[in-house]
Amino acid sequence: MAVNPIQLQKYLREVDYPARKEDLIRHAEQHGADENVLTTLRAIPEREYNGPNAVSEAVGAET
Repeated sequence: MAVNPIQLQKYLREVDYPARKEDLIRHAEQHGADENVLTTLRAIPEREYNGPNAVSEAVGAET
């Protein structure tokens, strides 16, 4: 099931960018993200993300 970009960013609000994939997953977990969001974040490439747009692009490339 595809994650809505707005829903994804809801769980990543207040992330300090740049952030690594692990940081994004941890932050989403701490802010109550559901398993669908966490699975989506686990599927993105292992790298540092400079901002929300970079995360959204990576998620879009995986779907």
